[in-house]
Amino acid sequence: MPSSRDVVFVDGVRTPFGRSGPKGMYAETRADDLVVRVIRELLRRNPGLPPERVDEVAVAATTQIGDQGLTIGRSAAVLAGLPKSVPGYAIDRMCAGAMTAVTTVAGGIAFGAYDVAIAGGVEHMGRHPMGEGVDPNPRFLAERLVDGSALVMGMTAENLHDRYPGVSRERADAYAVISQERAAKAYADGKIQPDLVEMATRSADRGWGLATADEAPRPGTTLAALGALKTPFRPHGRVTAGNASGINDGATGCLVAAADVAAELGLSARMRLVSYAFAGVDPEVMGVGPIPSTERALRLAGLGIGDIGLFEINEAFAVQVLVFLDHFGIADDDPRVNPYGGAIAYGHPLASSGVRLMTQLAREFGEHPEVRYGLTTMCVGMGMGGTVVWENLGWEGK
Repeated sequence: MPSSRDVVFVDGVRTPFGRSGPKGMYAETRADDLVVRVIRELLRRNPGLPPERVDEVAVAATTQIGDQGLTIGRSAAVLAGLPKSVPGYAIDRMCAGAMTAVTTVAGGIAFGAYDVAIAGGVEHMGRHPMGEGVDPNPRFLAERLVDGSALVMGMTAENLHDRYPGVSRERADAYAVISQERAAKAYADGKIQPDLVEMATRSADRGWGLATADEAPRPGTTLAALGALKTPFRPHGRVTAGNASGINDGATGCLVAAADVAAELGLSARMRLVSYAFAGVDPEVMGVGPIPSTERALRLAGLGIGDIGLFEINEAFAVQVLVFLDHFGIADDDPRVNPYGGAIAYGHPLASSGVRLMTQLAREFGEHPEVRYGLTTMCVGMGMGGTVVWENLGWEGK
């Protein structure tokens, strides 16, 4: 029986995230081509890695049809020019797809089945809207297994506001302004650009273009502007387009390796995977999922919330982040939480977002050698949460 090995995050990249729809920059770009671009960039940035040493390619997509189908991990690996000997597969855990791709290959590395793997995710929500082609079993409602709102993410966020009345619309809007401000500052300070890969785009009307930055951020967003937005999921509700993530297109990917193999190949490991956990919650309030998954991941790591110096929380909805912060006694504007801003600004192309969180955390670790531990966490459709605890390999206490 092989002994467990340390698993490290070597590098992560992503395409700029686009707005979904006919006017979005990826409207006429294939989803699998977004993944191919990410894989090629990972190999270009890490020349010490012979392509044949990649043992697995795991790519997540929530809607696995069309150009997000055909076992996208394998098809994208072939299209990216990896040797045909490199296998691949597709994975689905809705919003936590890329996160699950990382934890799944990490388990294989720890066990000894792999040395190096590529993991990531893609979502082209313009081509494949969330829920496209699904056929929910009527027993969900007929047997009252879930409330009808469980299948509409915005309604689950309104349910969360109901359950936690201390999180008002005004508070959610104020958090959204913080996210936009931090994202704008991160761009201005050059924090985001190093991990973006330029992506060619095409349009029958506009010709060829080049995507070099995220399309969704709205710098200069004000509380007054957010307060004027409609509440599409409920009359006089609290969830708006301004305090929630958008509908987006994009792909992410990262290199994960055994610590000893990374050293052998001269790959610079940036953080070590300490623990991870997934948890289920009532689907009607799926936004609380990160609370039990974080509690479990911390318990497995032998850590407490006070040991965590940086948090990357996916901002599917502001209310979901605020409920998490309240539970753990963290202030709404705590500088340790999403210091570069989050999905309210950048967007949330479902299955791809988990690796965006990891890539930003790795970058933040590099700026904060005084911080030893950080975590990435997110809520997941159908009532789940996922959390990964990481150790900063640049920690000055080592």
